[in-house]
Amino acid sequence: MVAVINSGDTAWMMISTALVILMTIPGLSLFYSGLIRRHNVLNTMFLSFITFAIVSILWFVFGYDLVFGQDITGLIGYLQNPFFSGFLETKAVSDLAPTIPGGLFALFQMTFAAITVALISGAIVERMKFSAWLLFVPLWMILVYIPIAHWIWGGGWLAQLGAIDFAGGLVVHLSSGVAALALVLLLGVRKDMRLLPHNLGYSVIGTGLLWFGWFGFNAGSALSAGDLAVAAMIVTNVSAAAGMLGWILMDKFNTGKPTLLGALSGAIAGLAAITPAAGYVNVTAALVIGFVASIICYYAVSRLKPRLGYDDALDVFGIHGVSGVVGSISVGIFALPVLNSALQSGGLITGSFSLLGSQILAVLVVAGYSFLVTLALGKLINKVVGLRVREDHEIQGLDINLHEESGYRLS
Repeated sequence: MVAVINSGDTAWMMISTALVILMTIPGLSLFYSGLIRRHNVLNTMFLSFITFAIVSILWFVFGYDLVFGQDITGLIGYLQNPFFSGFLETKAVSDLAPTIPGGLFALFQMTFAAITVALISGAIVERMKFSAWLLFVPLWMILVYIPIAHWIWGGGWLAQLGAIDFAGGLVVHLSSGVAALALVLLLGVRKDMRLLPHNLGYSVIGTGLLWFGWFGFNAGSALSAGDLAVAAMIVTNVSAAAGMLGWILMDKFNTGKPTLLGALSGAIAGLAAITPAAGYVNVTAALVIGFVASIICYYAVSRLKPRLGYDDALDVFGIHGVSGVVGSISVGIFALPVLNSALQSGGLITGSFSLLGSQILAVLVVAGYSFLVTLALGKLINKVVGLRVREDHEIQGLDINLHEESGYRLS
């Protein structure tokens, strides 16, 4: 394929890249930090920011090549340009995005790696050592994110078996959600497991930034400014709206009162669920995906978590992990080749069963791999520096004890 750089596509992808950066800093950091005790607001924000910094560097040192480099036996990419050497000088272009500069494609993909790792932090807030997190971020990126991203997006073995993921249901949401579950099982429960949002307004702003940035996340994954990007943008918004309404209805049905926190959670569930399907499904399917994912996530958070007793503080597994499963399997049901010429076969509604089988296999592989490797990493880090903060630090708050700072001056 001959690369012909298109200025319209390039402009759209630069905007999309900036939108996904906005999702992590400040979107995710605000969303998470508003939901915890005020004594931990800075630590929670710091986790997102430091993650973005670490991943930003490692991605261009070796991460991009290992994901998108020449495939080695379906498992990993070939490290051809360490430190991105020669890539910018030669104005290289990726075969996956031939109408935009290769450096822009690499930068766009870096933002996905960063937010995937940052998402995990929501499960472990208020009790994990900052030093442990600093070790966890690069190790998890190298051993979990990079292989999974190559298997699906870099032409690896799952892609060869037919698995597809438009913008990250498997690579981003399922992998991070399951990793979050593994970490919290190692960490144990907080001294105070109640969800005590100290500033729900922060979370409202954070959700708004996430919703806004998600258009770059999903529509940007079309890698061009055309019909596919428009379709992805429409179904993304529809699914988020359906998810929000679904959670509000569940709140009303189960507790008698709708809650703003529930509305925010439902919107995130709808956004996460449509992510793997955004470039493959129509509006009707988006309504179903967002609504169903919201209901399933609601019960995962309100019923499954209390019954099993794990302390996923901000419901990373209950929302992102579960939505990743729902959305990825929904691709195998609702995908329409007429919407995306890259589809080799449609979903069940087109009479084809093969795609659903590939999606189920990918869900099982990604979930199992992420969980087991994260569990092993957590145990290793616990032996090296310890995972959990001291009990008195946890009770007093991490801001003052780990960073000698306070989010608020009340006197």
